[in-house]
Amino acid sequence: MAEVTVAPLTLPGMVTLKADLADARVAAAVRAACGQDVPARLGASLDAGGHGVLWMAPDELLLLVPDATATVAGLQGALAGLPHLAADVSDARMGFRLTGPGARAVLARLTPADLSAPGFGPGQVRRTRLAQVACAVWMTGPAPVDLVVMRSVAAYAAGLLQGAAAAEAVAPLG
Repeated sequence: MAEVTVAPLTLPGMVTLKADLADARVAAAVRAACGQDVPARLGASLDAGGHGVLWMAPDELLLLVPDATATVAGLQGALAGLPHLAADVSDARMGFRLTGPGARAVLARLTPADLSAPGFGPGQVRRTRLAQVACAVWMTGPAPVDLVVMRSVAAYAAGLLQGAAAAEAVAPLG
């Protein structure tokens, strides 16, 4: 297996937004908050600085922004009168970055999601599991691979990732 480095990822502020993503006011509020459009299903729209928006569910986005507190306030003002939830989740999450040509192989050892090149690439996000840890995985370019987990299980997730990155290659079955 090619060498893979697992490192903590310093993420910007993170805001979970639950709302009707088809609503024009929601789309305008998201664009004002992070400078990106609401992405399509399984989409990730991020700028070169790692700021933007990740699709998490049909009614949920994760905004990566410089100032989560200001973003929540802005969303609450822009979406007043609409059913929504905007919450600063920055302290609840921890990010990791996998670099190296074997990053996909490392993830393949831990997740049931198909993260192979034909099915997953830049501009996409997947919510899946690393062993028993819920996570979101995305790519902003051909490499690296970024992911986020709950902070309460971050040490465990780091161990899983480091173990999978250090493991010797396994011969194909059969």
